[in-house]
Amino acid sequence: MSKKQPEPTLPPRERAFLVGVEIFQQKQLLPLEDSLTELALLADTAGLEVVGELTQKLDHPNVETYIGPGKVEELKALVEETLAQVVIFDDELNPRHQRELEKALGEKVRILDRTALILDIFAQHAHTREGMLQVELAQYEYFLPRLTRQWTHLARQAGGGGGRTGSTGGVGLRGPGETQLEVDRRSIRTRISHLKNELEKVRAHRMRYRAQRKRSRIPTVALVGYTNAGKSTLLNRIARADVYAADQLFATLDPTTRRVELPGGYQALFTDTVGFIQKLPTTLVAAFQATLEEIAEADLLLHVVDISHPNALNQYQSVQETLDEIEAGHIPMVTALNKVDKLKNPDAAREIVRRYPKAVAASSIKGTGIPDLLNVIQEELYEAYTPVHVRLPYQQGALISLFHEAGQVERIEHERGGVVMQGRVPGRLLAQFKPWLTSAGQPARAEPEELLDDDEIDDELDDEFEDEEEEN
Repeated sequence: MSKKQPEPTLPPRERAFLVGVEIFQQKQLLPLEDSLTELALLADTAGLEVVGELTQKLDHPNVETYIGPGKVEELKALVEETLAQVVIFDDELNPRHQRELEKALGEKVRILDRTALILDIFAQHAHTREGMLQVELAQYEYFLPRLTRQWTHLARQAGGGGGRTGSTGGVGLRGPGETQLEVDRRSIRTRISHLKNELEKVRAHRMRYRAQRKRSRIPTVALVGYTNAGKSTLLNRIARADVYAADQLFATLDPTTRRVELPGGYQALFTDTVGFIQKLPTTLVAAFQATLEEIAEADLLLHVVDISHPNALNQYQSVQETLDEIEAGHIPMVTALNKVDKLKNPDAAREIVRRYPKAVAASSIKGTGIPDLLNVIQEELYEAYTPVHVRLPYQQGALISLFHEAGQVERIEHERGGVVMQGRVPGRLLAQFKPWLTSAGQPARAEPEELLDDDEIDDELDDEFEDEEEEN
């Protein structure tokens, strides 16, 4: 009889201590306590064990250590008591904050902020060439201004004789540490330039695919929403697909497109995109430009909201702000109030639906409300018309013809250099007219009232990069 093999033991997780600060008169979508709860989930996703937290309310951040000197001493004692190896701040720290906090807490304690933590999670979850390029670029752009802190230990080790050298020194000759710092900065800038060039190729590749889609006349629907709202699970349900989905933050980074059959024999291409989160690092928004353009160029947005989450409204607003930031706020939207099966009172879902524009209560797991959701999407894509007021140059003859053929022209005026057209166009075509919308033609977007508690392209991109590498 063979002996049962013991199960492999996982290495112990690093112990993390969380710090949250509430700044007076600074806008925050989530209350401090809820924001720290989200930070704890991020830490868990990154493979850390949270052992405690500390909070403080301030009029403004401390210039040197972000939190006050008294809190720094309290934090140091708590870190020693809990044997924490990592301290994570809920806001982005500048290089000086990190440097001074490291001095105060000791070299054995790593200081991270929310941005660094999210970048680490993205690095763990990026699997395609495109995703890895985007994450690497964001990491380098975040890391570059913080190099002084990273190299101070080399300056101390390399500087011989008396006095101070390198990046920690004052007046005098530069030490070996500072020389290495400058070399490293140049190396990183070169790498950033290379990554941007590679991502520009990705962007051009995606633009070609979007052009092909538009020629095929098949509308595109981009799934957007807060991280872990259930976008991938919903796509799997409506497309009968097998997109990776997990109950964790940022489980999916790389956009995946699937063809979906809509009622009445219509079709649409649904693209699952990276989830959003409050305080989304600006470096990520910039690095993921090629991916986020999948959203900005979509004919319709399907905003997936975890209706069972107590901060569902705040999450909804956070996504709306990010959509405005990437210039996608004008695109027609349908809201899927997901995870309705988790509500204790199902009747509450019907009340919530009335408070959201074009919303359907649904469950990706149980399939509740999916037929209704597809009906609303079909109507929005093929039957709903949006009022527009555009000023089209005469060179855009194709768009002028499209307005006449697919839209409803109510007024037209010929001017020098172009034509002013007012009327209604199908929602799926609105994105094509966006560059020429006038202020009078900006479609209004309804805001929800108070809430109750609640990879085809990827393969093509990878193949293209592999072919390029073989050629090189």
